[in-house]
Amino acid sequence: MISGCLIGESLRVGAPFQPGRLRARKVARVDVSASAVPSQPSTWTFIEFEGDDDDADALAQALAECLQAEGGWYAEFRVRQEHVVVFANKIFRYQAGDEAGRAEAVTYGRSVGVPDHQLDWGD
Repeated sequence: MISGCLIGESLRVGAPFQPGRLRARKVARVDVSASAVPSQPSTWTFIEFEGDDDDADALAQALAECLQAEGGWYAEFRVRQEHVVVFANKIFRYQAGDEAGRAEAVTYGRSVGVPDHQLDWGD
């Protein structure tokens, strides 16, 4: 089972996100003004989702195609023991517990402007 989270504000304007059979588990608007950086809005829409394992590749590709490149946005999800972190046009996949794989995704995140305190996806 795929399980993950997407921030609505991370989607590019005009870029449809068509995740196929993905199901929303929870949608919540949250005041993040204490941790947002100046280029980010102070309220985010968290979309928790789930889906079938077979849809992981299509989901990762759909996210990579619609996430904003500016502002340091990403989405992440798990499928089985694999962690998938998606930035605009870039996908990282690594097994849970793989410190080198996680470090590669974190390094890339920093390079595209994700603040360190937002590189906090679980492992």
